[in-house]
Amino acid sequence: MPVSIYQTPLIYRMKDSFSEIYGVLGYPVKHSLSPLMHNAALAALRINAEYRLFEVAPEGLAAFMRDLIKNNIRGLNVTIPYKEKVLAFVELPEDSLHLKEVRAVNTVVLKNGKWMGFNTDIPGFLMDLERKRIAPENKSVALLGAGGASRAIAYALAGSGAKEISIYDIDKEKTQGVVSMIKKLFPGFDIRPSSSVDGLDIKNKDLLVNTTPVGMKESDPCLVKEGMLHKGLFVYDVIYNPAQTKLLKIAQNAGLKNSNGLGMLLYQGALSFAHFTGKEAPVEIMRQALEKGI
Repeated sequence: MPVSIYQTPLIYRMKDSFSEIYGVLGYPVKHSLSPLMHNAALAALRINAEYRLFEVAPEGLAAFMRDLIKNNIRGLNVTIPYKEKVLAFVELPEDSLHLKEVRAVNTVVLKNGKWMGFNTDIPGFLMDLERKRIAPENKSVALLGAGGASRAIAYALAGSGAKEISIYDIDKEKTQGVVSMIKKLFPGFDIRPSSSVDGLDIKNKDLLVNTTPVGMKESDPCLVKEGMLHKGLFVYDVIYNPAQTKLLKIAQNAGLKNSNGLGMLLYQGALSFAHFTGKEAPVEIMRQALEKGI
């Protein structure tokens, strides 16, 4: 029987002694550590389910989403490049209608016969900042990237009392999209597009956040020059694999506090796990699995 357009022999397999299947949907997705923490949590709570990788090419997305129930899939995390596209396949809870404007869903769950969409990146990012004792209130922020993660983080920062945000992406239309979204949801908030990394004025910012995938590959350049950094700047890179990107390395060399996105991955994953299973996630077990994987 031929493999369908959305299946690959390596990461999409149908056993199934498991009562339910969960997973992460993306393209590419082989780098993801999400299965480590979710399967550790499922095992710890003795839940008869498995969390898998679903690497789906764009032309196969609709077929994949259509066949979720048939393939015993009951919940998904969603990563690049589908956080906006999955909105076409889900409903939003009444308290999450802002996601229509944010246009970034990273958790999809079957609830009462309906596919519901959530964004756990927003609270997950804020939980990680809180753990690191970084309060967004009155902070000036430089934001690299204007994709789904950027939209969620911009929303989180604006909603948590940040003073201002400057944002840059090579795609000017996407950059303006984030600016327009924030201005609509938070009238009067000071968010400005930049035409370059230099234009972000990082020397006068309190927080620098990289939401782009630049840094995942060894051959990737560093978008920020060391001379742009200054004492008191906190550098946050949502990339977690590798654990230290070139951006974080220059931040460390400059003696700056910095963080990769492993904590954000953990906390958004714990919140997603609760949506999937209806049970409180064993956060420390999930953390240990991620740290071992890294």
